[in-house]
Amino acid sequence: MATVSPAAAAAGVTAGERGATSIADRVVAKIAAQAAREALRRQSPQARTQAHATVTVHRREDRRHFGEARVRIAVELGYPSDIGAQCRAVRRHVTERVEALVSMDVPEVAVEIERLHSALEERTGRGRVR
Repeated sequence: MATVSPAAAAAGVTAGERGATSIADRVVAKIAAQAAREALRRQSPQARTQAHATVTVHRREDRRHFGEARVRIAVELGYPSDIGAQCRAVRRHVTERVEALVSMDVPEVAVEIERLHSALEERTGRGRVR
Protein backbone atom coordinates (compact mmCIF):
# COMPACT_ATOMS: atom_id res chain seq x y z
CA MET A 1 0.00 0.00 0.00
CA ALA A 2 1.12 3.53 -0.69
CA THR A 3 2.08 5.79 2.19
CA VAL A 4 1.71 9.54 2.35
CA SER A 5 4.97 11.40 2.05
CA PRO A 6 5.63 14.03 4.73
CA ALA A 7 5.71 16.74 2.05
CA ALA A 8 2.28 15.74 0.71
CA ALA A 9 0.80 15.55 4.20
CA ALA A 10 2.24 18.96 5.12
CA ALA A 11 0.91 20.52 1.94
CA GLY A 12 -2.57 19.16 2.66
CA VAL A 13 -2.82 17.24 -0.61
CA THR A 14 -5.95 15.10 -0.63
CA ALA A 15 -5.87 11.41 -1.48
CA GLY A 16 -7.54 11.91 -4.86
CA GLU A 17 -4.92 14.44 -5.90
CA ARG A 18 -1.91 12.35 -4.83
CA GLY A 19 -2.53 9.67 -7.43
CA ALA A 20 -3.18 5.98 -7.14
CA THR A 21 -1.33 2.72 -6.93
CA SER A 22 -2.29 0.09 -9.46
CA ILE A 23 -1.15 -3.51 -9.64
CA ALA A 24 -0.80 -5.12 -13.06
CA ASP A 25 -2.66 -8.35 -13.77
CA ARG A 26 0.61 -10.11 -14.67
CA VAL A 27 1.99 -9.29 -11.21
CA VAL A 28 -1.03 -10.89 -9.57
CA ALA A 29 -0.59 -13.92 -11.86
CA LYS A 30 3.08 -14.27 -10.86
CA ILE A 31 2.22 -14.06 -7.17
CA ALA A 32 -0.50 -16.70 -7.62
CA ALA A 33 1.82 -19.06 -9.52
CA GLN A 34 4.54 -18.69 -6.87
CA ALA A 35 2.01 -19.34 -4.10
CA ALA A 36 0.84 -22.50 -5.91
CA ARG A 37 4.43 -23.77 -6.15
CA GLU A 38 4.95 -23.04 -2.43
CA ALA A 39 1.81 -25.00 -1.52
CA LEU A 40 2.84 -27.98 -3.66
CA ARG A 41 6.35 -28.04 -2.18
CA ARG A 42 4.84 -28.17 1.30
CA GLN A 43 2.72 -31.17 0.29
CA SER A 44 5.62 -33.11 -1.24
CA PRO A 45 9.04 -31.44 -0.94
CA GLN A 46 10.88 -33.98 -3.11
CA ALA A 47 8.51 -33.79 -6.10
CA ARG A 48 9.14 -31.49 -9.02
CA THR A 49 6.46 -28.83 -9.22
CA GLN A 50 5.30 -26.60 -12.02
CA ALA A 51 2.53 -24.03 -11.92
CA HIS A 52 1.44 -21.09 -14.00
CA ALA A 53 -1.52 -18.81 -13.56
CA THR A 54 -3.92 -16.66 -15.50
CA VAL A 55 -5.84 -13.99 -13.65
CA THR A 56 -8.95 -11.96 -14.37
CA VAL A 57 -8.99 -8.82 -12.26
CA HIS A 58 -12.06 -6.67 -11.64
CA ARG A 59 -11.01 -3.24 -10.38
CA ARG A 60 -12.86 -1.27 -7.69
CA GLU A 61 -12.89 2.39 -6.81
CA ASP A 62 -12.51 1.51 -3.11
CA ARG A 63 -9.09 2.76 -1.96
CA ARG A 64 -8.60 0.05 0.66
CA HIS A 65 -8.88 -2.83 -1.78
CA PHE A 66 -7.55 -3.07 -5.30
CA GLY A 67 -10.48 -5.15 -6.55
CA GLU A 68 -11.01 -8.85 -6.90
CA ALA A 69 -8.98 -11.45 -8.73
CA ARG A 70 -10.38 -14.64 -10.19
CA VAL A 71 -7.44 -16.99 -10.56
CA ARG A 72 -6.95 -20.03 -12.78
CA ILE A 73 -3.89 -22.12 -11.88
CA ALA A 74 -2.47 -24.90 -14.07
CA VAL A 75 -0.29 -27.35 -12.13
CA GLU A 76 1.74 -30.48 -12.70
CA LEU A 77 1.49 -33.07 -9.94
CA GLY A 78 3.20 -36.29 -8.98
CA TYR A 79 1.18 -39.48 -9.23
CA PRO A 80 0.11 -41.43 -7.27
CA SER A 81 -0.74 -38.79 -4.68
CA ASP A 82 -3.69 -37.23 -2.93
CA ILE A 83 -4.72 -34.92 -5.75
CA GLY A 84 -7.68 -33.46 -3.86
CA ALA A 85 -5.52 -32.45 -0.89
CA GLN A 86 -2.95 -30.85 -3.16
CA CYS A 87 -5.62 -28.85 -5.01
CA ARG A 88 -7.17 -27.71 -1.71
CA ALA A 89 -3.75 -26.62 -0.45
CA VAL A 90 -3.11 -24.68 -3.67
CA ARG A 91 -6.51 -22.92 -3.50
CA ARG A 92 -6.06 -22.00 0.15
CA HIS A 93 -2.48 -20.74 -0.17
CA VAL A 94 -3.09 -18.77 -3.39
CA THR A 95 -6.09 -17.07 -1.79
CA GLU A 96 -4.12 -16.17 1.35
CA ARG A 97 -1.04 -14.87 -0.49
CA VAL A 98 -2.89 -12.76 -3.08
CA GLU A 99 -5.12 -11.23 -0.40
CA ALA A 100 -2.13 -10.50 1.85
CA LEU A 101 0.29 -9.17 -0.77
CA VAL A 102 -1.92 -7.16 -3.12
CA SER A 103 -5.06 -6.48 -1.04
CA MET A 104 -7.39 -8.12 -3.55
CA ASP A 105 -10.32 -10.33 -2.71
CA VAL A 106 -10.04 -13.78 -4.28
CA PRO A 107 -13.54 -15.28 -4.63
CA GLU A 108 -12.44 -18.06 -6.97
CA VAL A 109 -9.32 -20.15 -7.54
CA ALA A 110 -9.73 -22.81 -10.22
CA VAL A 111 -7.02 -25.47 -10.21
CA GLU A 112 -6.41 -27.29 -13.47
CA ILE A 113 -4.21 -30.38 -13.48
CA GLU A 114 -2.16 -30.01 -16.61
CA ARG A 115 0.00 -33.11 -16.22
CA LEU A 116 0.64 -35.99 -13.83
CA HIS A 117 4.20 -37.22 -13.29
CA SER A 118 4.51 -40.90 -12.48
CA ALA A 119 7.15 -42.09 -10.02
CA LEU A 120 7.68 -45.09 -12.32
CA GLU A 121 8.41 -42.73 -15.23
CA GLU A 122 11.19 -41.05 -13.25
CA ARG A 123 12.78 -44.37 -12.26
CA THR A 124 12.81 -45.90 -15.74
CA GLY A 125 13.69 -42.72 -17.59
CA ARG A 126 11.02 -43.37 -20.20
CA GLY A 127 8.42 -40.80 -21.06
CA ARG A 128 5.42 -43.13 -21.11
CA VAL A 129 4.12 -45.70 -18.63
CA ARG A 130 2.26 -48.75 -19.96
